[in-house]
Amino acid sequence: MSNRKTKAAMVVLCVTLATTGTILAASIPRGIPTGEAARTGRIADKRPKIGPDSVTFGAYDPHGDFKDDPNSKIEHIFLPWEDVDLGTLSLADDYAQKRGRKLLITVEPWSWAVDWRSTSEELLQGILAGRYDSNMAAVCETAATLKSDVTIRWAQEMDETDNQFIWSHWKPSSYVAAYRRMVNVCREHDKSAKYMWSPKGEPSLTAFYPGDDVVDIIGLSVFGLQQFDRDHFGADRTFAQLLAPKYRLVQAFNKPVVVAELGYEGDSTYVANWAANAAKQYPEFPKLTAVVYFNDKELYPWPKPYGLPNWRVVKEASF
Repeated sequence: MSNRKTKAAMVVLCVTLATTGTILAASIPRGIPTGEAARTGRIADKRPKIGPDSVTFGAYDPHGDFKDDPNSKIEHIFLPWEDVDLGTLSLADDYAQKRGRKLLITVEPWSWAVDWRSTSEELLQGILAGRYDSNMAAVCETAATLKSDVTIRWAQEMDETDNQFIWSHWKPSSYVAAYRRMVNVCREHDKSAKYMWSPKGEPSLTAFYPGDDVVDIIGLSVFGLQQFDRDHFGADRTFAQLLAPKYRLVQAFNKPVVVAELGYEGDSTYVANWAANAAKQYPEFPKLTAVVYFNDKELYPWPKPYGLPNWRVVKEASF
């Protein structure tokens, strides 16, 4: 990691802790539960329904809404590879271990401090030149010390078209070269982790496939927003309808498939349908092994007028 950036982040953190938690929240992996559920309400009907025939369920759960849910078997966290305290991964590991869960770690190759980020081209050239090998090595050295089973998901949604991620601007061949380099660096430091290649699910995704030897699992993103469905498709769409075209694109790779980010928002009928069906086993999706709920408000705006949908299962308490 950059010494200049790391030292600067530590100084800012120490000064800011006395007055606010904002910088602290940006300096640790995102997804370590805070236990906020006890303060904001009870788990609502948005929670996916889990039965004996369900696929494995897990969650990105920064508020701790699934803290005591025995159905959750995967703890999903996000972290940047710059300006982050990797020592806090042990907190997530302890949390997962106590609940019998595996860890899914999404590694985003940038800083969460927007004014410190490299440009898309600078990041790509730096990765290919080896200047970020140490960043990936630091993450994977730490992951190797954890007790939980770990899956590493690097630079997700490279095929997206809404400009959320700077690595989505790379040509497919460039992304493939960068992904392969990072997995090979990681393998030097962590011999047991699995690796998830995780496109959003756009038609272009197949061009970004980095190869069977560096992919253990394929992740997809599936979000259902009722008003978007009605405005653009004239009807509510189901989980299976949204997953089907994405699944068809990746099934030829013959890898286990996980919905690495799942969310839905709408009226009670729409939500109940998704909750009842999102974790089902489907004969048309034989490779689907797990779904992982994104239990938070959206972080990047959807096209106008949809703003930031709130996928969280807990309704905020009103006083």
